[in-house]
Amino acid sequence: MPKPRREFSPEFKREAVALLESSGWPLMQVATEVGISPSVLRNWRAVIHGGPPRSRVATPGTSPLPTPADQAAEIARLKRELDRTRMERDVLKCAHGKLLPHAQG
Repeated sequence: MPKPRREFSPEFKREAVALLESSGWPLMQVATEVGISPSVLRNWRAVIHGGPPRSRVATPGTSPLPTPADQAAEIARLKRELDRTRMERDVLKCAHGKLLPHAQG
């Protein structure tokens, strides 16, 4: 059975981030002192400084899938890489045949 999710007040979050910034301690140490995981404290710090919250759950309006333009660019890059790899393979085959000719019977 999963652990129940703990909730913290905005004041607690601000004080934890203030402790992190004023103490000079590493994030891991402050998180342990406060009794939370380092990733939670890192997320609180980002939100307080105006950054977006980081979450494993996709937020509404964001898509975990790449856009069609991103997909097309990736396909083009992979095609160029495949062409280069094929060319390198062909050069190596040719060089291998010239350097190590098969024994004639």
